[in-house]
Amino acid sequence: MRRREWLATAGLLPLFTSAAQAGLVLKVGPRRAVKSLAAAAHQARDGMRVEVDAGDYVADVATWPQHDLTLYAVGGRVRLIAAGAHAQGKGLFVMTGRRQRIEGFDFIGCTVPDRNGAGIRVESGSLTLVDCGFRDNENGVLTANDDSIELDIVDCDFGAIALRSGLTHNLYVGAIRRLAVTGSYFHDGLLGHLLKSRAAVNHILYNRLTDEIGGRASYELEFPNGGVAVVMGNLIMQSATTENPHVISFGVEGAKWPKQALYLVHNTLVDQLSSGGIWLRVTPSQTEVMLANNLLVGSPKLAAEGHWTRRANFTADWDEFVRAARDDFRLKPGSGLRGKAQDMGEAEGLRLGPSREYKHPHGSVALSGPARHPGAFQA
Repeated sequence: MRRREWLATAGLLPLFTSAAQAGLVLKVGPRRAVKSLAAAAHQARDGMRVEVDAGDYVADVATWPQHDLTLYAVGGRVRLIAAGAHAQGKGLFVMTGRRQRIEGFDFIGCTVPDRNGAGIRVESGSLTLVDCGFRDNENGVLTANDDSIELDIVDCDFGAIALRSGLTHNLYVGAIRRLAVTGSYFHDGLLGHLLKSRAAVNHILYNRLTDEIGGRASYELEFPNGGVAVVMGNLIMQSATTENPHVISFGVEGAKWPKQALYLVHNTLVDQLSSGGIWLRVTPSQTEVMLANNLLVGSPKLAAEGHWTRRANFTADWDEFVRAARDDFRLKPGSGLRGKAQDMGEAEGLRLGPSREYKHPHGSVALSGPARHPGAFQA
């Protein structure tokens, strides 16, 4: 079974008809009849699979309006290098079609006149990203505010942000219908947040959000308008050089969506700020919050309102882990914290116990059985 088929059957990708099944394949590359991505975007039709030969595509930007479109890297990575170019003053790719998918592409160096450029700008429709990388852009991915948009991100790498005005984020999702992020690595932020989402529904599962040495991100994870957020199975780490002491923020710019709920379960949270950070900031006060089976490494305490659900959250010393100094946050075989996780049932159509765990440098692997230990890792 091929990688993308397995991801779909595992529930990590939305299922839709393969363009290749319809025989609509457009091949792109220096030795092909269609040599550029810009030309391919003009020739592509709904339902088409665009196969792009590996290599560097410099200043080759495009807008993709087609529905049921797949862009697939063949023979290695496809690297889009901005070299000053952008589509519509917005990004390297501007996506507007329904049920689009991109796999195996890297987006590098997008800057635009208004300093809000993105590797990918999602203006409408729905998009799935698989095994894509983003580096040295003003934003990695940026979406419009459109409550019909859906965005799925699987096994992607959101790396260093370009030094610009500080209005930039590794991932910035507007007021859309749904965001799902799985098996992805967010790191090396600069003034903005590693992941910021205004979506109505957010599933943030089995990722690594770590600002790394010298990182200057603000929040590691922010939901400024609340909504529903299931945050499970993540390693979330604040650097010693952070721009903001808060690690996770929810609802601080006002509640936009009718339901406000945060489920923070089975995460490993690490604070490296010498003066001590703040794990969680939540407004409005009536938000439904569940904090369960988390491991907390560092000096802050997990403040909470009286009506919040709190179970099996543990402060852990660095020596509880196999090799925390090398980012191995598996509990040691002899740790007294092993086996202390509690069953938290279900919420928003998801079991609140991990079925997978993050695998570096980006990806996730299935667990062999139910989660027994608090934190993001079960081995």
